[in-house]
Amino acid sequence: KGKDNSDKKININTANIEELKTLNGIGDAKAKSIMEYREKNGGFKTIEDIKNVTGISEKMFEKIKEQIEI
Repeated sequence: KGKDNSDKKININTANIEELKTLNGIGDAKAKSIMEYREKNGGFKTIEDIKNVTGISEKMFEKIKEQIEI
């Protein structure tokens, strides 16, 4: 196939900071916020829950929703 990796989605419940930073527009600060949210709330129930993370707007979600899973 050759492009296996680009099809691989990032699991927002298990991804580490480096993996989270591969998402469009996610840098150190947002990756840390995602991890903190996860620890506080016991993980994400749906990918839409990522919009509850500080700094993740609807617009940001639209950019990354095809790249993430739970």
